[in-house]
Amino acid sequence: MISRKFAYVAAAMLIVGGAAAFSDKPYGGYLTPGEFEVTSILPPAPQPGDARYESDRAIFRGTRALLGTPRGALATSDVDTSPAALMRDFSCAAGVALTPENAPKLAQLVKRAGTDTGAQTNMAKDSFKRLRPFKIDEGETCQSKAELADSYDYPSGHTTRGWTWAMILAELAPDRAQAIFTRGRAYGESRFVCGAHNQSAVEAGFISASTTMALVRTKPAFKADLEEARGELVALRADPSAPKPQGCEAEAGLIAMPVVIPPAGH
Repeated sequence: MISRKFAYVAAAMLIVGGAAAFSDKPYGGYLTPGEFEVTSILPPAPQPGDARYESDRAIFRGTRALLGTPRGALATSDVDTSPAALMRDFSCAAGVALTPENAPKLAQLVKRAGTDTGAQTNMAKDSFKRLRPFKIDEGETCQSKAELADSYDYPSGHTTRGWTWAMILAELAPDRAQAIFTRGRAYGESRFVCGAHNQSAVEAGFISASTTMALVRTKPAFKADLEEARGELVALRADPSAPKPQGCEAEAGLIAMPVVIPPAGH
């Protein structure tokens, strides 16, 4: 069984001394350039000879057999990171079918916060330059290798995006937090089930999203947008005519189980 000791960081703030001068102009998110630097917070990417490096390799090789299972099918579905797809993916956890059309304020809120969390993860990718697992060991992936070949492994951008969604949704619907965070954890795990990322990159994606969001959540603009999205979601959940998500029982059973590496030869 794969370790699930993910470092879900509750809060972290870092003001970088001696860095480039701060800018008052946002770059699309809630933070300003130079205000935060996640690279120094993350543990270094595993290197050859490290126990974490060998663990990543074993997990990649062992989970290739999952691609032909329902868990592999979920990982394949989780490849799509469009707002519509992510809203669909978290609909069961939220208890209502979310779409960009019925929850536009929510979609815009996560898009803007995701600009911040994504920028930090991309910065770390470029810093660590860790190869993806299929470039180290032979193995099939659920996503086209050509789509992945020109970007790095650590941290996982998909995981960062999914955990950003989970953190915001859980704040908007705290009564659904357990289901939402469970789905967010499974969304990250889909990346090493897929073979697109190493497990350590998934863990780093959780850390990157959590620490960045800790600072994002202090911003007045975020707080204002959050309250607008809260009102939107409360009204949607209270509307008896709002569509209900489908297939939730099957999904809940699938993501509740920890990912297990099949025995060799099976």
